[in-house]
Amino acid sequence: MADHYFSATPASAGELRTRTVRLAGREIEISTAAGVFSPEHLDTGTRVLLDHVPDPAPGALLDLGCGWGPIALDAALRARDAGVELDVWAIDVNERARELTARNAESLGLSGVRAVAPEDVPGDVQFTSLWSNPPIRVGKAALHAMLEEWVPRLAPGGTAHLVVAKKLGAESLLAWLGERFSPDCTVERIATAKGFRVLRIERSS
Repeated sequence: MADHYFSATPASAGELRTRTVRLAGREIEISTAAGVFSPEHLDTGTRVLLDHVPDPAPGALLDLGCGWGPIALDAALRARDAGVELDVWAIDVNERARELTARNAESLGLSGVRAVAPEDVPGDVQFTSLWSNPPIRVGKAALHAMLEEWVPRLAPGGTAHLVVAKKLGAESLLAWLGERFSPDCTVERIATAKGFRVLRIERSS
């Protein structure tokens, strides 16, 4: 059976590969491996997301479905550049993804990145930001359950930014988010680029 990037324990060989990617305005070297999402490069959807999110606010940021860590690393680098106190929680069901994110954060000296399984995030942590290129291919029911678990953990005034391909249901997800989280949150599409939509959710203060 072939691995999926959302497999908990990838069966494929985990030899490390070094790649150069552009995050937080600079070229950096990172480690990737088979069995995680987009192991060869920074995927287009994540690039679109990172081009349209604001600089992270102080507090805690959730990278939902971290893969090898591009979102978490970008946020932590931006925060360090700006002198902003930020705890980054990078979560993924895939243990190899967590290992890679932790390795990459360590190599960049980013001590504020915690790469953990979803169940290891303390229940009292609220997030000022949530950035995600969510795993659409897990299926609609699983995706909705994931968002129903994590969007309510936004702090008052906190924001979530999601990137979704138009052809994979961005508009239907936008409609569902608006219905599911109203009136506690406002939901809007803030950007369209390269076949992707960036959706923004803001929790009421």
